[in-house]
Amino acid sequence: MLAAILYDLDGTIVNTDPLHYQAWQQLLRDYEIEIDEQFYKTRISGRLNPIIVQELLPELSPEAVQKFSDRKEARFRELAPELTPLPGLLNLIEWADQRGLKQAVVTNAPRQNADYMLKVLHLQDKFDQVVVSEEVGIPKPDPTPYRHILNYFGLSPEQALAFEDSPSGIRAAVGAGIPTVGIASTQEPEDLYELGAMLVIHDFTDSQLWELLGVSNPVALKN
Repeated sequence: MLAAILYDLDGTIVNTDPLHYQAWQQLLRDYEIEIDEQFYKTRISGRLNPIIVQELLPELSPEAVQKFSDRKEARFRELAPELTPLPGLLNLIEWADQRGLKQAVVTNAPRQNADYMLKVLHLQDKFDQVVVSEEVGIPKPDPTPYRHILNYFGLSPEQALAFEDSPSGIRAAVGAGIPTVGIASTQEPEDLYELGAMLVIHDFTDSQLWELLGVSNPVALKN
């Protein structure tokens, strides 16, 4: 029986990719590096900042890599107040809350970003836990962040449902044995299916999701 819903943050709860892309573009131009959307999608999206910066700017010292990452995230937060949740998300959170399901965010985002985004979206009090990969010690695509939250809730993988948009996130959730729904906000649906997603939807209003949850009339959930 379903006992918990686990959400990625960037690209799943909210489509942050346009803002992250903009922030990366602006900062990399200082180093005469121009990126396009395809480059961002294949080389940056869903990955950790230190790894990205080390690959793109191998001449930087570890201290300079950290400074660059901090500047990039600060720029992202400057843009973040315009964010809104993906359509249908609030209905799903409310549906799960009414049924007493555990809910958690599992993200590779830095703690400061995660807390700030949830506050901007007015979701800071909606989740039982916010798992930040860097605090667990191993980021996605490793399944450890998802295993961490399963252990915290005392649940088996089959008792949870995960939502992810990126290849690294899908690999992490599927690797932990959790049935996973792909959100096609940043990737092509067929790519997410190939990675092991049981279902791929564009947002949380998709009737296929509500059929999976056993809800025949999701429209009735709306306020």
